[in-house]
Amino acid sequence: MQNAYPAAEFLLVDDDPSVSEFLATYLSERGHPSNATVEGDKALKWLRQNRCEVVVVDLNLPNPNGTSLIASLRAIDARLPIVVFTEKGCDEAQVRAAMRAGANGYVSKNLPMEQLYCVLARVLATARFNARRFRLQRELLGAA
Repeated sequence: MQNAYPAAEFLLVDDDPSVSEFLATYLSERGHPSNATVEGDKALKWLRQNRCEVVVVDLNLPNPNGTSLIASLRAIDARLPIVVFTEKGCDEAQVRAAMRAGANGYVSKNLPMEQLYCVLARVLATARFNARRFRLQRELLGAA
């Protein structure tokens, strides 16, 4: 049975469809397949059926909110990098709560696209390095 969704390097979750679709298109044009959704529940469903390398989550989601979504994502995959996508007026307490829920870091939506791309590309590169290191460790320990 074929999955209903394409494989993705990034899963983007933002309640503003113009933001999530724009970022997905931008990343895809740079060779990074991305899946975008405006609903946290759809993101969870997608991740249960598919794999991605990095999740980018807006904190101001309606239901579930961004922090709850992060905790649910973390329960699905403990090693999956999760980046909070914040707005300029985002409450600092919200960011701290997201970090406690399992986010690995945060980035501002107000960054110029080139800087945002550099941050996300670095997170992706780190995720790939860590996945390779984990796989090699398992292979070495399995051979011992």
